[in-house]
Amino acid sequence: MLDKIKDFASWFFVTGDPLIYGADIAIALTTLAIVFVLTYFKKWNWLWREWLTTVDHKRVGIMYIIASLLMLFRGGVDALLMRTQLAFPDMKFLSPEHYNEVFTTHGVIMILFMAMPLMFGLFNIAVPLQLGARDVAFPFLNALSFWLFFMGAMLFNMSFVIGGSADSGWLAYPPLSELTGSPGVGQDFYIWGIQISGIGSLMTGINFIVTIVKMRAPGMTWSKVPMFTWSVLSSCITIIIAFPVLTVTLALLFLDRYLGAHFFTMDGGGNAMMYINLIWMWGHPEVYIVVLPAFGIYSEIVSTFSKKRLFGYGSMVFAMMSISVMSYFTWLHHFFTMGSGASVNTFFAITTMVIAIPTGVKIFNWLFTMYRGRITFSTPMLWTLAFIPCFVVGGMTGVMLSVAPADFQFHNSYFLIAHFHQVLIGGVAFGYFAGLYYWWPKMFGFKLNEKLGKWAFWIWNIGFYVCFMPQYFVGLDGMTRRVSTYGWDTGWWAMNFTSTIGGFLMGLGFLFQVWQIAHSIKFMEKDTTGDPWNGRTLEWSIPSPAPLYNFATTPMVTDRDDWWEEKERIAAGHKPKAKPELEPIHMPKNSAIPFLQSVCWFAVGFGLVFHWLWIAIPGFIGVFATMLAHSFNYNSDYYIPVDEIKRTEAAARRSV
Repeated sequence: MLDKIKDFASWFFVTGDPLIYGADIAIALTTLAIVFVLTYFKKWNWLWREWLTTVDHKRVGIMYIIASLLMLFRGGVDALLMRTQLAFPDMKFLSPEHYNEVFTTHGVIMILFMAMPLMFGLFNIAVPLQLGARDVAFPFLNALSFWLFFMGAMLFNMSFVIGGSADSGWLAYPPLSELTGSPGVGQDFYIWGIQISGIGSLMTGINFIVTIVKMRAPGMTWSKVPMFTWSVLSSCITIIIAFPVLTVTLALLFLDRYLGAHFFTMDGGGNAMMYINLIWMWGHPEVYIVVLPAFGIYSEIVSTFSKKRLFGYGSMVFAMMSISVMSYFTWLHHFFTMGSGASVNTFFAITTMVIAIPTGVKIFNWLFTMYRGRITFSTPMLWTLAFIPCFVVGGMTGVMLSVAPADFQFHNSYFLIAHFHQVLIGGVAFGYFAGLYYWWPKMFGFKLNEKLGKWAFWIWNIGFYVCFMPQYFVGLDGMTRRVSTYGWDTGWWAMNFTSTIGGFLMGLGFLFQVWQIAHSIKFMEKDTTGDPWNGRTLEWSIPSPAPLYNFATTPMVTDRDDWWEEKERIAAGHKPKAKPELEPIHMPKNSAIPFLQSVCWFAVGFGLVFHWLWIAIPGFIGVFATMLAHSFNYNSDYYIPVDEIKRTEAAARRSV
């Protein structure tokens, strides 16, 4: 009996690697610490009531952001492990197998479990407030979306201590991801972690499209919608078309692995190249899904900190919606080398060049907005300014990669790695950092420390260029990606070592951001105005942090940048807009069903990973049971009485 338990444990748990043992200890200690704190301070009921069952879009947004920052730490550690392995030739820090696992998890975590939830968190924080709405269109669905993302992320992250991680690359190309190439359970963790979180992402896309189309404040015509909200709309349109492709692709791969189908197995009559087409039909629009909201953030920040109306509003909207559409016609530039033929390569080379045009339009719009503006160099503006040259270089190298003959040289090299990170870190991460700093006071009622924020900014940026600029040169010199070590005879060790130093500098920048948050919580610089940046849009017209109901009375919008224009009218001696009498506010009740249903989905995924139907089937039953329970729940809303609204507003206005 004891031998059977030992055999099971050695198969079930990942063993034999000191790094994994260290992770096991860290997970156990962290779990014990959380349980101790919640028990000692008697916060279990508070956790359940205020967070696990909430449907308030602002709290859902905060949970997204916390989860994404944890995933940034995990994905960043993976990056530093790889850079350590590559620091010197013939390093033995990571075995080739472990390197492949780290490489795979780094890509998945940074794109799907860091960038996406950070984006959704900012959606939740800002969009309803910019629209003058009291919540999103479907609050219950919003909470369910978050918990599905969270459970999918947890399922995927379990694999590095239980069962073993996927090692077929972050896009899981066959035949490496088929049973012949990945006989363990790591690839199934990959499939079901992404599938479960992907369902949540698709529901978020639907939710915010409906919110933007149907819940704008009276008077907010399409020509008065804030630019960040426009960027969210363009991103969500892309989500609802692209994510079903990912869902179907991974479902077909799972059928190959679970039922012995042959959609992508060459020896069974399948076509591995079809998988690569399908995955990039999702994968390249995904790049624009995460970068479009960053463009919206830059637009808001440039306008606010230049104290000017955004230049070229109409062209910005057109550019974003054009990118949303054109993003579906560029996927094949990821494999010009597959032999599709000159005509196919020419078409996708042209579309890749064309999609750079609307991006260039936005760069000029931001520059013209800053021209002759009274610019304030606060932390959000610094991240925005750093983005512009970084993204220009990323865009130019992207156009280089769009030249099909040249791509034969660039494609599988570190030149592509440098380009990819230049766009996704310089474009996406910088944008979301800027948005996080910008809307932080609206979330929590206090500003983040500017001095520490600027230290973090400079260390991050110096580290970024030190890390990725050398990779352009070694890539052009022939250094191929996805290899765990390179010999001394290549002459690349100096560049690799320099790149590793840059990676650790970025890690230091992240630690400064953690220090900044902790310092700001302790020495709180409270926002007593509700409008710490002298903002332009409706979210800055209410107290910080925003009340549960957001707006005591629904605002009437008369101008683009309505809050800025209202302040200008008051400063000119005009009376503020008349507000209607207070009325009871209709709000959704908290619900435990989103959390419980996501737990059931986790059970489904975990059971199917190990082919344990005794876990998967009860999980499916739980999913349908919670759906049924929700469909018969008629007590899902309530009204906040006028007296309570008056008390809340009076308390908030005293602080404002």
